[in-house]
Amino acid sequence: MKFNPITPEAITALSAIVGPEYVVLPAAAEEMLRYTHDETEDLRYEPEVVLKPANAAEISRIMQYCHENFIPITPRGAGTGLSGGALAIHKGVILSTERLNQIIEIDERNLQATVEPGVITQVFQEAVIERGLFYPPDPSSRGSCFLGGNLSESSGGPRAVKYGVTKDYVLNLEVVLPTGEITWTGANVLKNATGYNLTQLMVGSEGTLGVITKIVFKLIPYPPQNLVMLVPFRSEEEACAAVSRIFVAGIVPSALEFMEREAIVWATRYLSLDLSLPEDIKAHLLIELDGNDMDLLFKDAERVYEVLETFDVGDILVADTEKQKNDLWLLRRNVAHAVKGNSVYKEEDTVVPRAELPRLLKGVKEIGARYNFKSVCYGHAGDGNLHVNIIKGDMSDEDWQNKLPEGIKEIFKLCVELGGTISGEHGIGLVQRQYINIALNEVQLRLMRGIKELFDPRGILNPGKIF
Repeated sequence: MKFNPITPEAITALSAIVGPEYVVLPAAAEEMLRYTHDETEDLRYEPEVVLKPANAAEISRIMQYCHENFIPITPRGAGTGLSGGALAIHKGVILSTERLNQIIEIDERNLQATVEPGVITQVFQEAVIERGLFYPPDPSSRGSCFLGGNLSESSGGPRAVKYGVTKDYVLNLEVVLPTGEITWTGANVLKNATGYNLTQLMVGSEGTLGVITKIVFKLIPYPPQNLVMLVPFRSEEEACAAVSRIFVAGIVPSALEFMEREAIVWATRYLSLDLSLPEDIKAHLLIELDGNDMDLLFKDAERVYEVLETFDVGDILVADTEKQKNDLWLLRRNVAHAVKGNSVYKEEDTVVPRAELPRLLKGVKEIGARYNFKSVCYGHAGDGNLHVNIIKGDMSDEDWQNKLPEGIKEIFKLCVELGGTISGEHGIGLVQRQYINIALNEVQLRLMRGIKELFDPRGILNPGKIF
């Protein structure tokens, strides 16, 4: 696909929309650098211009101009994505939502909130907690990622196992279409059977159908009590098998996370924590229970212990203080950073029905042995969502570039054979698009391409992503 380059006349016209102080050009090399990459491996793509609009009206004018002049636009939130979705691979415009950063209203009567997409996830969570309310989706980057980016990927995080992912909390959206039209997608109600569900169509569309400018979220009451335990296993596969057994026993944890040995060792080293692991411990489950009544949580914990007694586990650590709880979560949330700081790597976001996790983990290790790569695995085991970090280590550059993709294909084919798919929460974006036909058939892809063409007839919005 060939787009028109941005001319000096285009820069003048676009600058007039947002104001010159909210335009970044390549000449401002240091500022431009942050817009050339996200958190996906070491990819770099420089746009021709970065625009920082303040509202839907300015975004509408930008869209209209770029639609008429066949200029590509890449929407961007905080740049924390892991699939290359915010990279300007066709140059053109990066449209940053960083100035759309207001919590417009927290409606305590209806348990709803209206926010802009540039609000940081953790900032929003803490604001509603102050009102005794809860917005559960909490990706590992919640301290820096934007809510708009969470919607683009339908992000989950550890507490999705009990509370669901981003899509489960979105009631209505204000969206600017690629043609410049501004529309709301639904209504601020809990039930809506009025026509197609455009709201849910936008969630997870990876910035390819429109730019979200306002979000209406559903909220729930905040659960004030929690209990956190770290469970060591002498077998990775037993740790995975225990996940399904906990749910079969009738317990729904608020989080259930898997970390194999290298994941927890690397994270401990990365954070300079004093935590030594016995040599025979191969994996851990981080289990959190939450609710309103601590006595009930202790009863649930006793049932978890009963399940764990049937497995070969070490000494279980139950966090006694808030600091201990926070340290355990800090460890889990920093695994990805620890891996990234250790080696060149690729992260695959696999997901299967949770009872198939042992087969998935075993298969990943067998595939790694065949293709000569090491992997560090961790993730949201309660959802069957395993993050497979493939470590370059001593692989040659040639094998990394040419042989490894075949190994990744085998991992994804295994996921599909087990009833899963190739991404649980990171999206397809740029880096996974070559694998999408493993998970989706031609009928599904034809329908999706048709939807894309209807919303974006000139293909200017986040081109080159997903398909």
